[in-house]
This record gives sequence, structure tokens and C-alpha cells, in this order.
Amino acid sequence: MVDDTTRVIPLPENTPVTFLMGATACGKTALSLTLADTLNAEIISVDSALVYRGMNVGTAKPTVAEQAGIPHHLIDIRDPWESYSAAEFCNDANMLIAQIHARGKRVLLVGGTMLYFKALEEGLAELPEADPIVRAQLVQEAAEKGWASMHEQLRGIDPAAAQRIHPNDPQRLQRALEVYRLTGVALSELQRRTKSQLMAAPEKYALIPGDRAWLHQRIEQRFAAMVDAGLLSEVLGLRADDRLHAALPSMRSVGYRQVWEYLDTQDEPLPDSMPNDAGAQEWTPLAVAATRQLAKRQLTWLRSMANVTTIECNTVCVEDQVALVTTQSLIST
Repeated sequence: MVDDTTRVIPLPENTPVTFLMGATACGKTALSLTLADTLNAEIISVDSALVYRGMNVGTAKPTVAEQAGIPHHLIDIRDPWESYSAAEFCNDANMLIAQIHARGKRVLLVGGTMLYFKALEEGLAELPEADPIVRAQLVQEAAEKGWASMHEQLRGIDPAAAQRIHPNDPQRLQRALEVYRLTGVALSELQRRTKSQLMAAPEKYALIPGDRAWLHQRIEQRFAAMVDAGLLSEVLGLRADDRLHAALPSMRSVGYRQVWEYLDTQDEPLPDSMPNDAGAQEWTPLAVAATRQLAKRQLTWLRSMANVTTIECNTVCVEDQVALVTTQSLIST
């Protein structure tokens, strides 16, 4: 007799994936572990900082024990001097979704990088490669006229992009103008033509606190725990690598940026180790304030998304959060 107790039955291609979104410090990790176990799911991280190796403390990366219990993906896949884009995320995530469904498991996408969620759900526009000549022209124009004037120029050719891009965001402003000059088509129009590779609309859940003070307290508590866990030592170790510098996306992550800037003010050469709280009275308030701003942007983005089931994470315990998702979800088991 053949023992087929371990036979894998692939899930249909149109099985919806589940998005578990939320601002930083809202409890996504705790919920995701229990939810993944309940749904027989694997977790795909949707976090632009968790992709980096060696950045564990400041990213609140799931521990080895937590990852051992539930398969996690897209964590520790890049070195911190390397880049990782939304397009790469979409390619990786779509490939993983197919593989996980083939194993008969469900997919739980968890994180707070809203651009990645948006790109996966809606698709990415086919945009031209960066052109150094056009970029140099734009930089020269901005030096002569100012970025406020460049923003007005964008408003005339792409009002939707101008509304979305702040005048003090020269990188995105430059890219929007560059795309128009290279294609003659507004960036917003190219983005409108995109198509998702997902086979079914995702089921979307968001942890959103009903009390802002609760979130602020959680952010302060979590950052204090990062200080105690050795965030300063982690950044010291990263700085020892000559391939890293302050302008890299990895080192501009909240927390890392503030510690790096503090260390820049210290006498060289820096020691191999420092007390965990060295200079904390200087860089901790800055990092906490930056984290609050990040959370505010995340919540603003979440509230603008359609078809999202919100969970008031400051009043609903993890067990009830799991029950809410599994009760409402089409993929409930």
C-alpha cells in the first residue's frame, strides 16, 4: 500500500494572497506568526529594510526562533551596500507565491513598505532607464531655478504626480520629469497602464491603532528595547565596512541614519565598541521622532487604500485579531 499522507495538493492559481499591513510597532510580527500557523501559510516579508543582512536590531527583524517555526521569505537577501527595488520585490514575490501555492500552502505578505504592496497589487509601469544626460540637465535647471520651480513645471505636465510628490523631494521630482522628457508621456499615465501579475485580488488587512498616543508609546518602548539590544554596536560594526556610507538606502533607514550621524560627530578613529547608551540622549529623540513620521506616512497610505479591513490593534488582542481575519477571509480553513 502506498503511503500518501505527505502528498502535496497544490492550491489553485487563483487562490488569493493575504496582505497584513500596518504602521511600525503596531504588532504585525506577533499577529503574522499566529495567523500563518492558523492558515497553514508561509510569510513573505514586505519590508525594504529586512532584506539586508547584518541589520537585525534596528529593523526589529523576526528572531531565528520565530523564523524557524514559520517559513519566512525575502529576509537577509541583500548585503547593506546593495540595492533592492520595488520591481525586484514584485518579481521575487510573484515567483515565491507560485512556489508556495505549489507546496499546498497559503501566502501571507507581511510588512509596512506600502510602495511594495501597491506595486504588487497594481503592477509596475514600464519606465525608461535612467538617462545621465537628461538627469544632468534637470540638476542644472534645478540649480538655476530651484526645485520649487521644477515642481511647478511638473504640475503643468503631470498634475497627478505633482500632487503626490512634495516639492522638497528632489529625487522623485527629478524622476517624474525625466520620464516625461524621455517618453513624452506623463509618469502618472504610464503608471495607470500597469497590470498586476496576481491571479486574484488580494485580501487586505491593516493594523491601525485608534489611539495615536498608544502608538507613540509603543514606538518609544520598542526603540528603547533596540538601544538595550545594541543598536549602536550594530551600526559601529556596519561602519567598519568600507563599502557602506551614509547615503545608501540601507543606512538611511530610521534609526540607522540617526546613529550614523551621531557617530559622524565623534572623534576618529572610533572605538571597536561603545556602551549601548552612548550618546543616546542625542540620537534617540531624533530616531523616535523620525519613526513617528514614518508611522504617520504609513497610516496615511493605508487609509487611502481601497477594500482594506482595518483592525484596531490597541484594543483587540492577537487571538481576536486572528479570529477576525480567519472569519472574514475567503481563504479561511
